[in-house]
Amino acid sequence: MNKSLMGGFIAASFFFALSPSVEAADYEIDPAHSFVEFRIQHLGYSWLYGRFNDIKGAFSYDEAKAAKSRFSVEIDTASVDSNHAERDKHLRGSDFLNVAKFPKALFKSKTFDGVKLVGELTLHGVTKEIVIDVKKVGEGKDPWGGYRAGFIGTTKLDRSDFGISYNLGPSGNVMDFELGLEGIRK
Repeated sequence: MNKSLMGGFIAASFFFALSPSVEAADYEIDPAHSFVEFRIQHLGYSWLYGRFNDIKGAFSYDEAKAAKSRFSVEIDTASVDSNHAERDKHLRGSDFLNVAKFPKALFKSKTFDGVKLVGELTLHGVTKEIVIDVKKVGEGKDPWGGYRAGFIGTTKLDRSDFGISYNLGPSGNVMDFELGLEGIRK
């Protein structure tokens, strides 16, 4: 082996031996820059769009080892907002979310491969495993001296799986969800 090549190999080995190991970074979800939005067919004639305005949680993310990443999200079900006060009152009632009895929806991840996030969603007193298709939006320093990371995810849920069965027509059980999480590194 050539001496300069050998010297470079030794220097690189020394550098990597002294480099700190990359570990998952912990983030607190920034509720002002995160969202949970949904859409559902209404009687098969149109789409109803809405969102939950109050979410919080945390995640631990390791880009090099996605399997070490963990996500935990809490949604205040009373924060449902479909841009119509009377409908929102009905959505909060016993026909749908029953927020007096079930004030929170909770998601806790089990596995993540960098693309598929598998976890347990507790909604309306029922816990089911769901899969969320996830794409990393980006990460980096923010203008205030912090560090942020963001993800976007989509999933479909059958609301009857969670005991919410109010009749919205034959196409009104499956809901599309889009979730955007932006976290501030702790």
